[in-house]
Amino acid sequence: MTEIQQMYNRHRKYIFYLLSIYVLGWGFTDYQAVFLGLALGTAVSLFNHWLLVRKTVNFGDKVLAGDKIRSLGTTSRMASAIFAAIIAVRFPELLHLPSVIFGLMTSYLVIMIDYLIQQLKQHT
Repeated sequence: MTEIQQMYNRHRKYIFYLLSIYVLGWGFTDYQAVFLGLALGTAVSLFNHWLLVRKTVNFGDKVLAGDKIRSLGTTSRMASAIFAAIIAVRFPELLHLPSVIFGLMTSYLVIMIDYLIQQLKQHT
């Protein structure tokens, strides 16, 4: 397993923990729209992270093989984020739009926190 896939597996685990917290928050609090928005945004964020990892691995394989490289799929990731925002705008009684937007940034926050943790582990 490559290093990027090991990192993705750690990130996925952390995001699943967050999603479970969001489900508990949705089920046991009065802020159901907020937690459902966070869950939707985080799920789309995880999907975008998976797409990026897959495209990056393919990118590396094609570079090593000397093949042409198209892109890293920025358009598809932006389209999925826009789709999540459209769903939140369409159903404002169920989904809190700022929560969806914050959820879309979750994978980037998890990546940064995981990087800091790994750096601290290496230097100690």
